[in-house]
Amino acid sequence: MDVGELLNYQPDRGAKRLRAGEDDDDDNRSKKSGRELTRHLEGEDGEDPSGKRILEKLMVDGDDADDQEGEPVDESSVKKMILTFEKRSYKNQELRIKFPDNPEKFMETELDLNDIIQEMHVIATMPDLYHLLLTDIDTLHESEEGAEVLIDSLLEGQVVALLVQNMERLDEQVKEESDGVYNTLAIIENMAEFRPGMCTEAAQQGLMQWLLKRIKAKIPFDANKLYCSEILAILLQNNDSTRELLGELDGIDVLLQQLSVFKRHNPATAEEQEMMENLFDALCSCLMLAANRERFLKGEGLQLMNLMLREKKMSRTSALKVLDHGMIGPEGSDNCHKFVDILGLRTIFPLFMKTPKKMRKAGSADKEHEEHVCSIIASCLRNLKAQQRTRLLSKFTENDCEKVDRLMELHFKYLEAVQQADKRIEGEKHEMVKRGEILDDVMEDEFYLRRLDAGLFVLQLLCYIMVEISNSGISQLQQRVHQILNLRGGSVKVVRHIMREYAENIGDGKSEEFKESEQKRIMDLLENF
Repeated sequence: MDVGELLNYQPDRGAKRLRAGEDDDDDNRSKKSGRELTRHLEGEDGEDPSGKRILEKLMVDGDDADDQEGEPVDESSVKKMILTFEKRSYKNQELRIKFPDNPEKFMETELDLNDIIQEMHVIATMPDLYHLLLTDIDTLHESEEGAEVLIDSLLEGQVVALLVQNMERLDEQVKEESDGVYNTLAIIENMAEFRPGMCTEAAQQGLMQWLLKRIKAKIPFDANKLYCSEILAILLQNNDSTRELLGELDGIDVLLQQLSVFKRHNPATAEEQEMMENLFDALCSCLMLAANRERFLKGEGLQLMNLMLREKKMSRTSALKVLDHGMIGPEGSDNCHKFVDILGLRTIFPLFMKTPKKMRKAGSADKEHEEHVCSIIASCLRNLKAQQRTRLLSKFTENDCEKVDRLMELHFKYLEAVQQADKRIEGEKHEMVKRGEILDDVMEDEFYLRRLDAGLFVLQLLCYIMVEISNSGISQLQQRVHQILNLRGGSVKVVRHIMREYAENIGDGKSEEFKESEQKRIMDLLENF
């Protein structure tokens, strides 16, 4: 079976009625292939009776195909075709394995398989039925070996490029063709879920460009636009190649333009809200690449996110997440300086002082909100220089150091949460040892991830901010931090322990040089704490 034959099929634009006296080309082709097959099967000594049977079958099947030409093709008939194709394919494989050196034994099944493939050609003219060929991811996983072969063949035939070309010619104003686009996207999603490694190849075969074009098209919101946003987020997940491609295609600007709609207006429906979140997720993924941070800066992404925070709409929670991704690490230095220049500190510190009630109603947990806010402030303390750093530190001295008080309040809140998680984990470790189980590195990593999830990551950020402001040279800040630690039974030793653990695990995915310099910087800060 050659899957490429199915993929490369070009449908007729209309059947031509035969005039009297004209020969039917299809009949001629059938007779010609029958003759060639007979020549192949006949030996020099005479005729092979099995060859005659196959030839007769070919002629009969040709007549049957003529009789069925007028039958309508719908979902039921396509499912029947697929079932027939699977049965004949399995039978063909079985006989090929059983009689590898005797083609005559499986030649009849070859013809049966060829017949159903010819019948399936008609599906190429009906995009609204494409989804039936790759139904869902569960179906693919039922026979992983067969699915692997199928997807390999599809990718070898550059199926994504063909699907994109087909979507480009469809008119989404027509319902059937709009359904065809949706079902095509479903095929791509199923393939990507089964084979995540294909995302780079798919994006390069025109899919990324088509998705961006479709997302920014000035047509009313619909299910296809939602699906496009979902596929885009999938392509960008953990993939620097697709992130780079999106940046080169001016995708950052497209995302910002589409999100700007939600600056002053909430999504009208739950589906539109889902699309908004998909676009925010795509933007966060893109900002993991340093080159896209610069594009985000030039595209005035910081200004848009800052306005979203001030407008207090549903987009505010996700805008906070985007700012966090855009400012974190040394690559976020330019964005940190620009954030201060556009008066972003006036926006972020009220959110630091109190978690807005509207965010809670929208389903955003306090922990997520406080994590992003603390991460943004920590990034600013790490990256800001000169005048911008002075403006940041002065915020902590305002109103009798109220922001230091809030910092310490959060510190003790998360310290307690982590201590409770540590007790549970220690109990589990004790039980494992009693059962004779080994605590290997994999288990220790799992426990550490659980501690981070319980609040250790936010606690590390809070301790980092404490240590940074205590080393700022403003004695008032250091005194206030130590004063509250003493009043509430806290300990400098605990803060140092948390920061040392943070330093040991820093730099995941970064170069060894960065890791060592960052660890040294943190240890130097601890010396003077």
